[in-house]
Amino acid sequence: MTSYRPYLIRALYDWIVDNTMTPHILVNASIPGVEVPSQHIRNGQIVLNLSPSAVAQLDLGNDAITCNARFGGKPQNLHIPTPAVLAIYARENGQGMAFGDIPGGDDEPPSPATPDTRPKLRVVK
Repeated sequence: MTSYRPYLIRALYDWIVDNTMTPHILVNASIPGVEVPSQHIRNGQIVLNLSPSAVAQLDLGNDAITCNARFGGKPQNLHIPTPAVLAIYARENGQGMAFGDIPGGDDEPPSPATPDTRPKLRVVK
């Protein structure tokens, strides 16, 4: 299966914008392929405002988020691979979703030969 992360990012982005709030993403800037202004990276992470008024040509793709933004008045192209997105949330109230480093459909599914190790529900009388 493909990763569910880009689908959740798009859904939450739409939900935040529809509620007239400001969508922000937290990005792990150490993931290969992340292209953001290095002077704004703190502790290996960067928070980006993705509101329609803050970015141009926003593409919330399956593999990456791309857009044009201004930093200190200078335009810059941003490229954020989807696995680098740690969270998406509304700036005003913090509502959204954190992904962290937990694999969320980003890994290959287990092969059929792998034993089922999921917890099982058991009725105790």
